Parts: sequence; structure tokens; C-alpha cells
Amino acid sequence: MAKSEKHWRIKLTSKQRELVILEAESKEGRDTVELDQTRVGRLSRIDAMQSQAMNNAIGLRRKQELARINAAFSRLDDSEFGYCLKCGDEIPDQRLELDPTALYCIDCNE
Repeated sequence: MAKSEKHWRIKLTSKQRELVILEAESKEGRDTVELDQTRVGRLSRIDAMQSQAMNNAIGLRRKQELARINAAFSRLDDSEFGYCLKCGDEIPDQRLELDPTALYCIDCNE
């Protein structure tokens, strides 16, 4: 791992902060859809329900990404960050720059 622990902590913290902000901003899109037919037409409700489902799926992916970021912080704390969980070789910095939560080297990931 050629780059410093500080570099990776900054990168992970930045990514974590971005996801938390996006999650907070999209909360309204995940709110319960009102089913009162006197206030909202049927097609508008269907559209709102589809939008809600998409926002929920996006929220789930963000939570999974946050869990991967927390796991990367744990690996940093344990001095295991940047090493493939399968073969133990170093994960190239170029790969970690693209995805600092990567668990495997390129060979083992395939």
C-alpha cells in the first residue's frame, strides 16, 4: 500500500459524507405515498409509488455502500486495508482509488 493511511481515511470520509448528504436529501422521496383518491389521481399515485420504490432501492444501495465504507475503516484500524482478503496480496492503489472499499485484488475478484 504505497499511499498513506491518512490518504485513504480522507478518501473514505469524503465518500461517506457524500452518501450521508444524499441519503438525507432523498428522504422525502421515500416517504409513504398518500392513497387518498380525492386528493391525488390514480396515475399520479402509481407514479409516486414507482418513484418511492426506486428511491427505496437507491437508499438500500447507499446503506450497503456505507457498510462497505465502515468495513474499510475497520480494515484500516487493523492494518489490513489494501490487502486482498482471498490471497493476501496488496490491492493496487489504482484499484483502491476507483473503489477504496475493494476487498479483493483484480485476479481474485474475477
